[in-house]
Parts: sequence; C-alpha cells; structure tokens
Amino acid sequence: TVVKKVGQKCLDAGAAKVLVLDNPCVDARRSYATSGIKAAVEGLKSPKAKVEYIDDNKWVTRKLPGARKLTEWPFYRDVLDADKLINVPVAKNHGSTTLTLSMKNLMGIIGGNRGRIHVGIDQKLADISSFIKPALIVLDATRVMFDGGPSGGDLKRVRITNQVIAGVDPVAVDSYGATLFGMKGTDIGHIVRASEMGLGQIDLSRVRIVGA
Repeated sequence: TVVKKVGQKCLDAGAAKVLVLDNPCVDARRSYATSGIKAAVEGLKSPKAKVEYIDDNKWVTRKLPGARKLTEWPFYRDVLDADKLINVPVAKNHGSTTLTLSMKNLMGIIGGNRGRIHVGIDQKLADISSFIKPALIVLDATRVMFDGGPSGGDLKRVRITNQVIAGVDPVAVDSYGATLFGMKGTDIGHIVRASEMGLGQIDLSRVRIVGA
C-alpha cells in the first residue's frame, strides 16, 4: 500500500520514529483494520513504526494567526511536535466538499466538535491549511471513489486509476487531483479559498509536473 511504501521510505531515510495516525469518524481500531493501515504499518516490521490510536489528552488548542474564519481550534499534539508531517490522503468524492484531497484530509488531525467545521467549511479548510503545512503530500489515487463519498460503501463507485501524486504545494496537488474527477481546482470551493490566501498555485499551467 501507499502508506507502507511511505513509511518504509521514512525508515530508509533514517527516521527515529514513524507514527501513523488519523482521527476517524468511527472506531479507530476497526477503521485501521478494515482500511489495511494496521497491517501496512505492522508489515514494516520495525519497532520504530507504530499506529497511534488517538489519545484525547493530547488535544491542544492553538490560534490560527492567518485564518479568516477559524481563528482557533484543537490539534493533535503529536502532529504539532513532529519534525516532519507527511499527509497521505486518499482521493475520493465527498458530499460536503465535492472532493476529499490533501486539505480536506487534515480533518484527521483536528479535535473538537468537527460538525462545526462544516458550517463555512471551504474557508475553514483553507484556514487549517494556513496553519498546518505538511513537509510532503502523497495523494493516493490508486483506487478512487467517484461517487457516494465519503462512506457510500459501493465498490461499483470505485475505479482503479493507479496514480500517486506527490508534492509540497497543497493547492497544486489538490488542483491536479481534481482533474482525476474531470474537474479543475477552480471548481472546488476550499481549493479556491486556499489559493486566494496565497497557500499555493491553482493554475496547473504554472506548475512543473513531472511524470514517472
């Protein structure tokens, strides 16, 4: 899996610890098992790599100085303390934001009443992205849910596309991710808001894209 490959690359590069975590909407132990995340991390066979089950004592509230709407919110302390954050989202359709790509995936490191995020969600996702800036984004588009997301649960809505998009610019990565769905970054509200805040390049004609 993509998570396993990224984890192995981190270990190969000399990482002292590789911590894999998410704050899913349902039970984390079931989610990690069903998604294959737990098996992927265990497959690294390294004491340096582990899955983190969210500890509610680790939420810390931080102010977002560059935000326009979401001025403070609880974030997971281990993420804030990490030397490097690698964001590994799965590309999929989403009922509230049209798509889940890298910026929407940052919902997995925030606490609090996440239902409140859905009011004015486009700007709030951009605000979170102005505060949390991953060292690397690896967008997993090997299998893409094109409809019914995030939890439609129908395999007929999943297509094998076998693409992985890596970059450091969340706006550019998400704008490219949108093209997999026949859209552009300018079609997705939170990508537009992030672009307006100067968080990245939405115009792919101005992005150097290297294929492998």
